[in-house]
Amino acid sequence: MNLKTLFPFFLLITLAICVCITVMDTPKPISNETKKDEATSVSDVWIAPDTTTFPIGYEGNLIRYGQKLIQHTSYYFGPKGKLMHTTNGMNCQNCHLQSGTKPWGNNYAAVAANYPKLRTRSGKVESIFNRINDCFERSLNGKKLDTNSNEMKAMSSYILWLGRNIEKGLTPKGTGLMKLTFLDRKTDPLIGKKFYVKHCQSCHQSNGGGLLNADSTEFVYPPLWGNNSYNIGAGMHCISKLAGFIKPNMPFGTTHLSMVLTDEEAWDIAAYVNSQKRPTMNLSKDWPDISKKPIDYPFGPYADQLTELQHKFGPYVDATLAKNK
Repeated sequence: MNLKTLFPFFLLITLAICVCITVMDTPKPISNETKKDEATSVSDVWIAPDTTTFPIGYEGNLIRYGQKLIQHTSYYFGPKGKLMHTTNGMNCQNCHLQSGTKPWGNNYAAVAANYPKLRTRSGKVESIFNRINDCFERSLNGKKLDTNSNEMKAMSSYILWLGRNIEKGLTPKGTGLMKLTFLDRKTDPLIGKKFYVKHCQSCHQSNGGGLLNADSTEFVYPPLWGNNSYNIGAGMHCISKLAGFIKPNMPFGTTHLSMVLTDEEAWDIAAYVNSQKRPTMNLSKDWPDISKKPIDYPFGPYADQLTELQHKFGPYVDATLAKNK
């Protein structure tokens, strides 16, 4: 048999091999189920933009300054503040972890997308300036910033830059605080004290006073009660918010991917911490519509007949039912 006779045979074999390779290399259509599996395998928790990508020039410098003010608020405004002596010595990032970028670390992800907004605590539409000053007066137990000051412009610029890519009105996953399921019992400060000693005392100290740095300009670990901590008007004074902060972030080094405490431990630690003495403030203008108060807001009056004690410590299931009657 000569080559001319064999040529058609070789041609058929070559074509068959090419077809097989093409079929094997062609991607299979992705079914809806496959897409669903892939979507759930990838974290959709908000990730802060890379802060090394700040703009250049005046805008970038203002944003960088704002970040520094969030990180080292006490250095500028604390008892030994470089600019003023108007706050308790805590830093904004003591509550807004990692400069407001940590998932479920009370981050700033949704601020740009949702402010100005109507806040039921004040009963008014508030700007981002109002919100920052709210923290200065409550969490930092201090005085308001001048809204025209360079510092207010810097802090707001930084916060708005972090959330600049969030669509208006949206709140991405991982924003703010983790919402824990209510316990079917009241939270217990005595149990909470045991877990505080075990998990928290080494940083925040037995007296809850925190740990200052070498020159006493800011706290390495913030105070959780006492004269230098947040006052009774701060959001963290509601046990559900504090528990939702503790669970994914404490003890130090914890993340939402590697949580140490159980829900019950977080609730009870929050009950213990918020049972301790702290600065006061005038709350008479808070919650003009008392029916809008959070279920665990610790001060009356309330729209229901339950006591302050139950509103503070729970169980909240009964209180929820009472409000819905």
